[in-house]
Amino acid sequence: MDERRRFERSATSIRVEMTHPAFGTIVGFARDISDGGASVIIEDQTNPPVGTVVNVQFKKIVGRINEEPVPMKVMHQQRNVVGLMFARAED
Repeated sequence: MDERRRFERSATSIRVEMTHPAFGTIVGFARDISDGGASVIIEDQTNPPVGTVVNVQFKKIVGRINEEPVPMKVMHQQRNVVGLMFARAED
């Protein structure tokens, strides 16, 4: 299999909140994260469409990891897993 990733992934289990005006907030858990993006497991909610830019906040048990939400683009989805890539605000 051809590996196209540019960034090394780190396994994790961080709560992720994805928001978008069209569908509100979707909650999931990042199963891995890298400098390029994250793979997020979503349970009991509809996946956001591929190509959608969502505002993402990463949260730990007590408090947030990032103060301001960061824009991330939905690059792919398979069942209840979505691949997010960090995006520029204008994407």
